[in-house]
Amino acid sequence: MQDRTPDGAVRDLLAAVLDALDIPAPATTGGAEAYERVLCDRAMHAKIALRDVLDGAPLGVEWTSAYLCERLAEHPPTGYVTGEQARAALAAGKTWSEAVALPREGQ
Repeated sequence: MQDRTPDGAVRDLLAAVLDALDIPAPATTGGAEAYERVLCDRAMHAKIALRDVLDGAPLGVEWTSAYLCERLAEHPPTGYVTGEQARAALAAGKTWSEAVALPREGQ
């Protein structure tokens, strides 16, 4: 039987694509716009990387993976409160309103 485990370079690319798309959901609908914007930006970069690899990866799969990771670092999942962040704030004694409020600049 043939080994179907992806080689290291392909696995790294797949991990980067998963990282691009698997971002935490917002705790409230108020964060949906920021979430969708971030996810769309990250998905676009993942699509470009996948297209590059399917087109023969002229610079190599390793380079494409590294480039994708750099682009993802430029588009972190920020600008909204995640469910996990809200639960942690509630556990720390904050009210729901405080838990889902974005921090103000300088805080």
